[in-house]
Amino acid sequence: MIVRLDGLIEDTSSQIVAGVDEVGRGALAGDVVAAAVILSDLAPAGVTDSKALTAKRRQCMADVIRNEAVSWALGRASVAEIDELNILEASLLAMRRAVEGLRVAPTLVLVDGNRLPRWSFESRAIVKGDLHEPAIGAASILAKVQRDGEMQTLHDQYPEYGFDNHKGYPTKAHLVALKRLGVTPIHRRSFAPVKRLLAYPEWDSVPL
Repeated sequence: MIVRLDGLIEDTSSQIVAGVDEVGRGALAGDVVAAAVILSDLAPAGVTDSKALTAKRRQCMADVIRNEAVSWALGRASVAEIDELNILEASLLAMRRAVEGLRVAPTLVLVDGNRLPRWSFESRAIVKGDLHEPAIGAASILAKVQRDGEMQTLHDQYPEYGFDNHKGYPTKAHLVALKRLGVTPIHRRSFAPVKRLLAYPEWDSVPL
C-alpha cells in the first residue's frame, strides 16, 4: 500500500510496483545515477533512505536487494546530458532509463520527489518516498552504491580532487581543489561554481 498526499491509503497489492530514485543531483561532477527496483512481497529488513545508512550497511543492503528483488535496473544521464538538458531533466531521464531497463514491466511506478518523468507508466510522485516506501528506499540504496563506486574510480583517475570523500558534491575541499587544479572533463560546466571558475581568466581571483 501507499499513503497518498491527500492522506488516503491506496491498496497496491494487485499491482507490480517499482520504486525509483536518483543520486548525484547536487554534485558538481560525475553522472546522475538512478535505480528502479521491484521488490517481492516481503521487502528486505532495514530498507530505508540510503543516506541514513553507513557505507558498509548500504553495500550489504545492496547485495541483498540485488539478490532478492523481482527485478532491478540502473539508469543514468551523463555530464554532457546534464549540461545540455539541465539537472532536473537529466535526473528524470536517468529515472526513465532505469524503469525502462527492468526485465519485468511495472504496472505502477513510485518516484521519489515531486516530479514525474515523461512516460506511459501509471505513477505517483512521493516526497521523501525513500523513507516511506521500501521499493523507493531500495532504489536509493542501489543508486548510491553504484554512484559512490563510480566516484571512487574517478578518484583513482583524479586523486587530488578528493572524489573518494565528497563524491563530487560542493564541499569546501572540493571547491579549493577546483580553484587550485582547474576543471576536469567530469565536472558539470553548467553548475554555478564550475561555470564561475571557467569565466575567470585567473584562478586566484575566483571567490569560493
